[in-house]
Amino acid sequence: MWLYEKKLEHPVRVTCPDVKFAKMVITQYGGPDGELGASLRYLNQRYSMPTDNAKALLTDIGTEELAHMEMIAALVYKLVDGASCEDFKEAGWEGQYVQHNHGLFWTDANGVPWSAKYIACLGDPIADLTEDMAAEQKARVTYEHLIACTEDPCVKDTLRFLWQREVIHFQRFGETLNDVQEWMCKAKHVWHGHKCGCE
Repeated sequence: MWLYEKKLEHPVRVTCPDVKFAKMVITQYGGPDGELGASLRYLNQRYSMPTDNAKALLTDIGTEELAHMEMIAALVYKLVDGASCEDFKEAGWEGQYVQHNHGLFWTDANGVPWSAKYIACLGDPIADLTEDMAAEQKARVTYEHLIACTEDPCVKDTLRFLWQREVIHFQRFGETLNDVQEWMCKAKHVWHGHKCGCE
């Protein structure tokens, strides 16, 4: 059961609207390495994890990714606040204006809608946790690219916070991968097609 606190995990501010940059940031809302995919991936994979600690971690991080999606939504909305059709056209994002106006929709920076193809669940804890570590690294790099593309110190603050959380999630997934491998070995489960030699 979740308890929802009615505030963002970290404050989201912008110095001034910037539709062109909003078009870039939207990729972390609905792009291949964005927060929607991350939250759904982890909240789905938790069911096939073999230990309570691994299930708990995926639940915690999956829930936090929902909070990050909320932050990205707030950031995009603030970046387009008050923008006209002309502003969207100038930014090369008139399709967004025509279809959604100032509303949000899960797409990447090129307007490609979110797809379930972006996430994976093989039911194998080693494969899934390795996938999760890679996903966190891809999100980290995307945030680095976004940070390099804005001069707005308020926006940079939000993006840096999200970048830091990706680093922490990567570390937690790595620790959990080690724990799960050890559990599989001790429990004499099959791991990579061979019985573990741990006694």
